[in-house]
Amino acid sequence: MNGNVYKDAKEQYAELGVDTDKAIAALKTVPISLHCWQTDDVGGFESPDAELSGGGIQVTGNYPGKSRNITEMRADLDKVMNIVPGNQRLSLHMMYGEFDGKNVGREKIAPEHFAGWIDWAKERKMGLDFNGSFFSHPNADDGFTLSHPDKAIREFWIEHGRQSRKIAAAMGKALGTPSIVNTWIPDGAKDLPVDRLGYRVRLRDSLDAMMKEDFPKSHMKDAVETKLFGIGSESYVVGSHEFYMGYAMSRDKMICLDMG
Repeated sequence: MNGNVYKDAKEQYAELGVDTDKAIAALKTVPISLHCWQTDDVGGFESPDAELSGGGIQVTGNYPGKSRNITEMRADLDKVMNIVPGNQRLSLHMMYGEFDGKNVGREKIAPEHFAGWIDWAKERKMGLDFNGSFFSHPNADDGFTLSHPDKAIREFWIEHGRQSRKIAAAMGKALGTPSIVNTWIPDGAKDLPVDRLGYRVRLRDSLDAMMKEDFPKSHMKDAVETKLFGIGSESYVVGSHEFYMGYAMSRDKMICLDMG
């Protein structure tokens, strides 16, 4: 950083009563969780031809130079973390497990598929956070998961969420720092449905069922993430800011704000 530029900025902030040196020192103690999916443009490694689909996610999945396997992904992450300052963590998605070429159903992914990631994090003395992968799957093709009218599809995703919490708890226990398991779903519609309440009632009940099992907060903590909108869900989002704010407050959960 150019010393003169920082000196000028420091003086301007000082006029507002802000000590920038203290602010930077405080920031260095705040853990920043780097999301892993930037390494391969949200493809994951469930199969050799895994690619992004659905969810209204505004990335293409075909970024040139993206990591093609977990070895390349970890090398890319090491490079990033070598040049990014501060206290670091890594936020993993469920579809980035090590499946050894086997076709493991999303509802059957388990802690053993992330043993390699736990060892990797231990070597670097860092924590891991976690996310269920509620997209890029046939059971999410119509844009609904935990709020789906079809009970069988809801149950599939509820079990997926249960497994994600078990994995996060195993990570937190092994690494000695709570793993934040964040739940984001793509559920929404391009137009306003006649029944907006029904979807949210189903989402509430699905979340309750998914989070029924208690884990020590020293191992994992739950967060729910709002969704602003997405391609194909421009008008109606089931997990809106208002819905999740109320849900988090009433269930003593953390809330992850989608800042766009």
